[in-house]
Amino acid sequence: MSRKTRATKMMLAKKAKQSRRMPLLARLRTHTRLQQNLFRRDWRRTKIKK
Repeated sequence: MSRKTRATKMMLAKKAKQSRRMPLLARLRTHTRLQQNLFRRDWRRTKIKK
């Protein structure tokens, strides 16, 4: 098992929060001008730069 420092753990937590889908209310409020979350990331396909 690898050991995570506090900074690494905080960075991974932030990236996990950013990787959520865009709220439906935000899409409706902008009349679907904003359609997707640009920060979406899949853990297999795209790796995080350290």
